[in-house]
Amino acid sequence: MRSPSRSIPTLLLSAVAAGLGCREEPSPTGPESAPAPYSAAVVAAVVSPLSLLQVSAGQQHACGVATDGRAWCWGYAGNGQLGNGNTGTELCGNSPCSKRPVAVLGGLRFRHVSAGWDFTCGVTTDDRIYCWGQNDLGQLGTATLSRISTTPVAVAGNRRYRQVRAGGSSACAITMARTAFCWGANNRGQLGNGTGSGSQVPVRVSGGALLWAQLTIGFEHACGVTTDGRARCWGVNILGELGDGSTSDRATPTAVAGGLRFAQIEGGPAHTCAVTTAGRGYCWGSGMALGDGSTGEVAHLTPNPIAGNRVFANVSSGANQSCGVTVSARGFCWGLNAGTLGDGGTANRVTPALLAGGLSFIAVSVGGAEFSCGVATDARAWCWGQNLFGNLGDGTDILRSVPTPVAAPAP
Repeated sequence: MRSPSRSIPTLLLSAVAAGLGCREEPSPTGPESAPAPYSAAVVAAVVSPLSLLQVSAGQQHACGVATDGRAWCWGYAGNGQLGNGNTGTELCGNSPCSKRPVAVLGGLRFRHVSAGWDFTCGVTTDDRIYCWGQNDLGQLGTATLSRISTTPVAVAGNRRYRQVRAGGSSACAITMARTAFCWGANNRGQLGNGTGSGSQVPVRVSGGALLWAQLTIGFEHACGVTTDGRARCWGVNILGELGDGSTSDRATPTAVAGGLRFAQIEGGPAHTCAVTTAGRGYCWGSGMALGDGSTGEVAHLTPNPIAGNRVFANVSSGANQSCGVTVSARGFCWGLNAGTLGDGGTANRVTPALLAGGLSFIAVSVGGAEFSCGVATDARAWCWGQNLFGNLGDGTDILRSVPTPVAAPAP
C-alpha cells in the first residue's frame, strides 16, 4: 500500500486529555465548568479485557497505554508501526494487520503514546521517547535513516520529555524544561526551526523564551499552546490550518489570530481545533469538520466557535471528521459520515452529533482512515468507523457505525 505521507490525504488524524465522571449532558447554556489543564496521562479504573489510560488513533492503526504502563497496538502493520517485532501476523484483505491488540515489545513502561501516519512514538515513565515504524524521512528521530523499525528505538539525545506527538512524517515533543523539539520531514516548515531541511534528530523549535504546555502535529503543520495559554502554529498553511488569518506557510511559530487563551489544541491534515481555558471549542482551516455549521467550501483562516456552546474537556481533529468530549464526559463527532461518526447513521454532520450508546468518555482520538477511538471512564477502549485494516481492534475488519469495544489481546 502506498504511504499517505507524501500528499495531503482526504482522510484524518489524533488526541487525548482529561475528563470527568458520568453526568447528564447539560443544555448548551448549562453550568458546565472549564476543563482542567491538558494532560496526556489520565487516571482510569481497571476493567478487562484491557484497562487503558489513553488511546491514540493514527492513519490506519491505533495504540494505547494500559494501566500497568505497557503499550498495545492494533490495525495496519506493514511498516512496523505496531511495535510487536514484525510487519503483521494476519491479513486484512491483502494487507498485513492485527485485528486485536498486540503488545509493543521491549519491556518499556509508557506514560502515553501517539500514533502517526505510519509510525508511533511514546514517552516512557522515565521521561524518554521511543519510536517505531516507518523511518524513511527520519521520523523515528534516531539519527539514522532506515526503512522501518518493528520495535521501539530511542530518540537521539539525552533529553527528558513530558510529551510527544507523531504526525505525517514528523514528530514534535516538549522537554521537562518546556522547550519544544521536532524531527523528521520539514518540506513545509513543520519542524518550526526556520528552515526547510528535514532532520533525523530533534531540533529546537524557534521562539526564544517560549515555554510550551502542549503540542500537536497534523499532516504537515504543527501547533502548540504556551504556558500562558497562547496558541502558535507553523508549517503548511495553504488551507488556513495555522489560523493566523493568511494562507502563507510559516517555518517558525506564528500566533493564532483572535487573542484567545487555550488549554488544548489538536491538528489534522487540513484544519485545527482547540479548547479555550473557558472550555469553548474553536476550529479553523478547511473541510466539513469545523463544526460551526459550514460545509467547508470556504476556508476559515481564523478560529470559529464550534456550534452549540458546549463546554469541552478536549477535542481531536481529522481531515474530514472531528470529535470532542465535554466536561460531562459526553462524546460528540462531526464532519463527513459514511457510517463513520459513531452516531449510528450516515448523515453528514456540520455541527456536533452525540455518539451512540450512552457511553461516558475521557477522551476521543480521530484516526486517519475514517475511524476514531476513545477511552471511557471505566478504562474500556471503544472504536468506530472504517475497519479495513483491523484498526478498530474488535477482532474483525467490519465497519462499525457505533462505538464497539476493543477486543482482548490476540492470544
